[in-house]
Amino acid sequence: MHKIAIVYWSGTGNTELMANCIAAGARDAGAEVELLSPGQFSAADVDKYQAIAFGCPAMGAEQLDEDEFEPMFSSVEGALSGKKVALFGSYGWGDGQWMRDWCERTSGDGADLYDEEGLMVNGTPDDEGEAACQALGQALAAW
Repeated sequence: MHKIAIVYWSGTGNTELMANCIAAGARDAGAEVELLSPGQFSAADVDKYQAIAFGCPAMGAEQLDEDEFEPMFSSVEGALSGKKVALFGSYGWGDGQWMRDWCERTSGDGADLYDEEGLMVNGTPDDEGEAACQALGQALAAW
C-alpha cells in the first residue's frame, strides 16, 4: 500500500478542498493518506512516504505563501531528490506563473514531478476541478 502525504496551506479554503479531493481519490485507490499542515511536515518526514503532494495557492504577486508554506518548502526541497512529488493549488488572478515557477524549482531540485504543469484551479473547485483532484489522488496511489 502506498503511503502519501498531502501537505498544504489554504487561505480561503479552496486549496484545502483540493487537498481533500486528492486525499479521497488516493484513498479510493487504496492508498494510506495523511493530510498535513506546513508546521506538521519537515525534511525528516520525506522518506516516510512513497509520494508527496504539496498544495499552496497563489499569493500576492503569484508566489507561495511566505509565512508558513514557503519556509517549510524551502527546508524540505533539498530532501526531495528522486522523490515522487505532485504540486497543486488555487488562484484567483494571474495566469499561473506561480505554479510554473514552483514546478521548475521542484524539478530542478531533482524531484520526480508527477505533472510538469502542476494542478491549478481558478477559485473554488467546481465539479470538473474536484474530479481532476480526485484523479490526481488516484494517480498518486498508482504511481
